[in-house]
Amino acid sequence: MDRSYWRTVSLVTLWQVSASICYYTVFAATTFFRDEFGLSRFQVGLVVTTLTLGYALFLLPVGAITDRVGERKTLSLGLVGLAAGMVLVAGAPSYALLLVAVFLLGSVYSTAMPGTNKAVYDSIPPGRQNTAMGIKQVGVTGGSGISALLVTGLAGYLFWQAGFLIAAGLGFVVAVAFGVLYRGAGGGSTSRPDLRGLAGNRPYVLLVVAGLFLGAALFTTTGYTVLYVEESVGASVAFAGTVLAIVQLFGSGGRLLGGWLSDHLPGDPQTRIGAILLVQTVASAGLFLVVARTSTAATAAVAFAALGFFVLGFTGVYYSVMATLVPADQMGSATAGCQVALTSGALFAPPAFGYLADTATYRASWTLLAGICVVAAVLVVAVIRAEPPVGETAMAE
Repeated sequence: MDRSYWRTVSLVTLWQVSASICYYTVFAATTFFRDEFGLSRFQVGLVVTTLTLGYALFLLPVGAITDRVGERKTLSLGLVGLAAGMVLVAGAPSYALLLVAVFLLGSVYSTAMPGTNKAVYDSIPPGRQNTAMGIKQVGVTGGSGISALLVTGLAGYLFWQAGFLIAAGLGFVVAVAFGVLYRGAGGGSTSRPDLRGLAGNRPYVLLVVAGLFLGAALFTTTGYTVLYVEESVGASVAFAGTVLAIVQLFGSGGRLLGGWLSDHLPGDPQTRIGAILLVQTVASAGLFLVVARTSTAATAAVAFAALGFFVLGFTGVYYSVMATLVPADQMGSATAGCQVALTSGALFAPPAFGYLADTATYRASWTLLAGICVVAAVLVVAVIRAEPPVGETAMAE
């Protein structure tokens, strides 16, 4: 069992690292987009919004496809598409075509969460699923951290597109390896996704709405860390990229600890895992106010590290809460719904953050994110207190 467990976890995590390197290069390259195309902070926010719009629009259909045909096919083809998207972004000759390229990149990244979550809950036995989810989710922060170092580090020695091209090559190689080696479920549900049933699941719907605000905080933090550290703190681009990598590193720690606690703390799963998510959300709100008041490179690095532990550390726990609320055969579709909410938050928050930074101050922008997390915390409390759904859920004790 251990060999099969680690084979599945390793392959899925490797896939997630490679996919996230591709996707999050866009966030790491915001300062280069601004210089290359002469963008305002608001226009930089639109790049992030366009990326996540493509992601959000395709999540539900891709989630349904994943439930039907299985994760092996969707994940293998998805990573090939991400690698191709990297080439398109690197070669975009204008701002308009850059937006088209990032939209396409985001649309293909929609294979990630439905496919990898289905792999975990189909192939990992109960009692180890949350830890596996935490490890798998480290692939997101790990990939994002690598992309930050890759893009900002190589730009000083080669050219800013170099990181994109290397990410594309890695994506193609891992896609082939995953397709050959992965031995997960071949097919899934043959029926249409029960979206009406999910819509009637009150705690699930509350969690989805909370995800709207949590995603706003997460994606805006990732999208503006480099720009903020460079412009407001006055550090170099290379240092700012390192700070973003540190944010992702500590976010990885938060995901691992959150997954382990979700498996090992006693009590009702919906309550205990929801409580972990609540702590992460409230701590994020407080740390946004701390980040808003940093003025030196050292204090910025420390504050962002702490922020990353909580605001980037919540996603594994978020999906673990979801698994206590939905049937196992709806995992792909339910994941898609939650991920639509997370990414939808990135449709409005980054431009709003950038607009406040342009017209007021960065402090006002970070305070906005703190308020967003407070709203999310109220919704998480409602999820914890809601009556648990009737029927078999993906997570069994």
